[in-house]
Amino acid sequence: MRTYQQTIDWLFTNLPMFQRVGASAMKADLTNITALCEYLGNPQEKFKSIHIAGTNGKGSTSHMLASVFQEAGYKTGLTTSPHLKDFRERIRVNGVIADQDFVIDFVEKHEQKILEQKASFFEIAIAMAFEYFAQKQVDIAIIETGLGGRLDSTNIIIPELSIITNIGLDHTQFLGNTLDKIASEKGGIIKEGVPVVIGETTQETKPVFVGIAKERNSEIIFAEDNFYQDLPSDLQGTYQVKNRRTVINAIIQLKKQGWEISEDNIKNGLLNVVKNTNLRGRWDILGHNPLIVADTAHNPHGLVEVAKQINQQPYNQLHLVLGFVNDKDVTSILNFFPKKATYYFCEPDVPRKYEIDELYKIIPEDIKDKHFFDTVEKALTAAKNNAKENDLIYIGGSTFVVAEVI
Repeated sequence: MRTYQQTIDWLFTNLPMFQRVGASAMKADLTNITALCEYLGNPQEKFKSIHIAGTNGKGSTSHMLASVFQEAGYKTGLTTSPHLKDFRERIRVNGVIADQDFVIDFVEKHEQKILEQKASFFEIAIAMAFEYFAQKQVDIAIIETGLGGRLDSTNIIIPELSIITNIGLDHTQFLGNTLDKIASEKGGIIKEGVPVVIGETTQETKPVFVGIAKERNSEIIFAEDNFYQDLPSDLQGTYQVKNRRTVINAIIQLKKQGWEISEDNIKNGLLNVVKNTNLRGRWDILGHNPLIVADTAHNPHGLVEVAKQINQQPYNQLHLVLGFVNDKDVTSILNFFPKKATYYFCEPDVPRKYEIDELYKIIPEDIKDKHFFDTVEKALTAAKNNAKENDLIYIGGSTFVVAEVI
């Protein structure tokens, strides 16, 4: 029998993973996940669920909802991606990550089928989550899409409610290069007769969602039309206000469906998101004097919000520890950050990393104070050595950079 680490190494070695290798890991249909779940006895049909898609905020929204359901006394499953440190972060029940023995047993028992199916890493992670939630007999599972919606491996569930947080330009090589095309892909999670909550819209995306909802006889709720009093949360970042609004709209709809969630459950759920679900990497404060913050935002839609947060933060000097994966438009990402900051460019430890030699060639000349490091650790150490007590160190550019420092 393999150890847990040997099992995870086997998964990484044998299954293509989008976060590590990019497009070659993509499976643009539901054939594999359907076959895998049929083979497992369709575990996704053995629990109720909520399905969440969107360009940004879907992970935070998923964790907020899970926290509220936990406070209401429901046994709550939660699957999100990617993980930061441990594969089992993708599969939680009441905030507790999946048992190591479950992961080992699942892979050992189904190894032959996994290889025969030529399954991707994400497909196996989702099949595993569905099986775990069925075994644990959860009352509700919060299911975050991976990439897109219509053809995402999670899209074989019939949920109680669908949620689409927002639409921005990201993964355009898979989802389309316009907001309406991306909205159409994300809108693919809207199911016949199942209500859908939309967090934010634009003039391009709203008609798309209205059209799909009408075609599928789904009630559509626009969170931006229904303003409720914002509530405090341990999940930091001013951009979380929009996600909390989406969650409150979703809960009001779920209460209409018979879910018993009190005002106190909502307040305590939002107040204790990090405590209840162990979410990391969203305006994650790692230290004080100087203030050290890590955030996984990595596309324009998310970086706009991070830039606002940085601008609202008092500091003397800004230090930016940034690394990227090689399918990102680095120069456009850098436009979101102040030119007067001190930059520490680095390589995350993944195959898809943007290598320093290449980064060196494309960093704009108007960024004067820039330094290059071949590891995240060296870059962060340099930033800490240079920063004074009232400075701000921001760590980001890629989920993988954040994962290495947490």
